[in-house]
Amino acid sequence: MTNAGTLSLIACALLLIGLFLYVFWPERHVEAQHNKTRLEYLRERRETLYDNLRDLNFEYRAGKYPEEDYAAQRAALENETADVVAEIDLLESHTLSAPAPAPHSL
Repeated sequence: MTNAGTLSLIACALLLIGLFLYVFWPERHVEAQHNKTRLEYLRERRETLYDNLRDLNFEYRAGKYPEEDYAAQRAALENETADVVAEIDLLESHTLSAPAPAPHSL
């Protein structure tokens, strides 16, 4: 192998190692990251389900799904969406009815 070929191989290996370190190196400030509440998670899930329903309707109208597959998938998505919306309503009603925490005195 020539000197230029060896240098190219070493450069590629270093680049690959650097890429892996950049992608997989753990976050240093994990404690500073925002932890989602159950309500935030459910709201994101609701939006995802709405998007999935819109996509399913579009693909059905485009002829990509037979009627029985469309009906089954739509029913499953609607049932999951109903469960998520019901839990959101429950959590929001508990949040609104809960008394405000007392201020701390020093």
